[in-house]
Amino acid sequence: MPTANPSSTDTTAPAAAPSAAPGATSADPRSQRVVVVGGGPGGYEAALVARRLGAQVTVVERHGLGGAAVLTDVVPSKTLIATAEWLTGAEQGPELGIRADHLPTDSPRRDVVDLKAVNARVLALAAAQSADIRARLEREGVEILTGAGRLDGPARVVVEQADGTTTARDADTVLLAVGATPRTLPTAQPDGERILTWTQLYDLDELPERLVVVGSGVTGAEFAGAYQALGTDVVLVSSRDRVLPGEDMDAAELIEGVFRSRGMTVMSRSRAASAERTDDGVAVTLTDGRVVTGSHVLIAVGGVPSTAGLGLETAGVEVTGSGHIAVDKVSRTSVRGIYAAGDCTGELPLASVAAMQGRIAMSHALGDAVVPLKLGQVAANIFTAPEIATVGYSEQRLRDQGSRYVTTTLPLARNPRAKMLGMRDGFVKLFAHPEAGVVLGGVVVAPRASEMIFPITLAVAHRLTVDDVAEAFTVYPSLAGSVAEAARVLHRQVH
Repeated sequence: MPTANPSSTDTTAPAAAPSAAPGATSADPRSQRVVVVGGGPGGYEAALVARRLGAQVTVVERHGLGGAAVLTDVVPSKTLIATAEWLTGAEQGPELGIRADHLPTDSPRRDVVDLKAVNARVLALAAAQSADIRARLEREGVEILTGAGRLDGPARVVVEQADGTTTARDADTVLLAVGATPRTLPTAQPDGERILTWTQLYDLDELPERLVVVGSGVTGAEFAGAYQALGTDVVLVSSRDRVLPGEDMDAAELIEGVFRSRGMTVMSRSRAASAERTDDGVAVTLTDGRVVTGSHVLIAVGGVPSTAGLGLETAGVEVTGSGHIAVDKVSRTSVRGIYAAGDCTGELPLASVAAMQGRIAMSHALGDAVVPLKLGQVAANIFTAPEIATVGYSEQRLRDQGSRYVTTTLPLARNPRAKMLGMRDGFVKLFAHPEAGVVLGGVVVAPRASEMIFPITLAVAHRLTVDDVAEAFTVYPSLAGSVAEAARVLHRQVH
């Protein structure tokens, strides 16, 4: 579930150990045996590339193709959020001239939400996506083994299959794409009923009366906003002085203001010490002694790499202090022929990054042309309402490294399309070099910011100038028009 802001992360990928192989194999790819452990975005994308290059490919996956991203993380959470977004948009009906008397506009809106049906749809869509991925791999000739894989040395993978049998595959190249699991607290162990991780929310048949969300990062903020929109009374416990502490400050402050205006309780500078069941709900004790009660609590305090029992020590694969697999910019580990991709590597925990790492790994291993991973060009999105999308340098990083830059921020409310749609909360912010005019980064806060960030991503990736962006045609009226307008404003500041 967690997503991340590449703007707040150093663009230099962690280096692999010095013993990492200096180059790709020169053997004919058609004779190469590739074993991929993990069927999430990093794994299945890598498998497709390897098959396209002619290798013999086996994918080992315990739970289902697509991995956590499809089954318990990205696809389910964004489907749930889409339902919540529909209700949020319905609030604007009267303003747009639509009579919506049958839709509650405050807490009773929970009366129109059938959470059991919502979650059934969520899980059905996830299962369908997983089935589509399996079918695609099978059409491409990929062998699929259901079970848990582990390294048995640098060139062999042992698989404990679902039926209890054990099999093994020798490999010229191994890709480890095992992902991560939700981090828990020793004093707040999930029980799947009242104390929950984000993977367990979809088992609920009824909306929580009062949901305490512990953690105000991306995962916590997304679920807090979604459940508040569905009609749940939400308390967001944040250990920092604001929600989304790793994001653009203006964007985070706007989202927190929106949360509060919609009735959410945001407890800043409050750290949870424990959570326990009560007769009719949960009690969350804070480190200062205060107790927050609710019907349910969501523990959203990050993830841990799923590297335990993977045989990394046996194979000699280096791991970091946090338990992540150390890789370089082409996904190599410290052992020749072993690559890694996705959340288990400690890079940005995004499905798009995992997929790119997997594709890069196979291209490199099988001798195809490859461009090393460039984290500075990764666009990320937080699916709150409104959304927050970012790409390139963040303002904080530009300040921290003493870079000279110019910036402008245009409120979304000035955009004609936004006015037509009743949108008020949001903005477009651009950063550029004060002399060359090259676009360094950007932030979009708006409904569908995930779509609006793309032109800024192109500008960052191809080092376009603000004039390049300003002179491109945009549809009138369109939300993307604010990106071009921001570039036109920056033209006057570049010299």
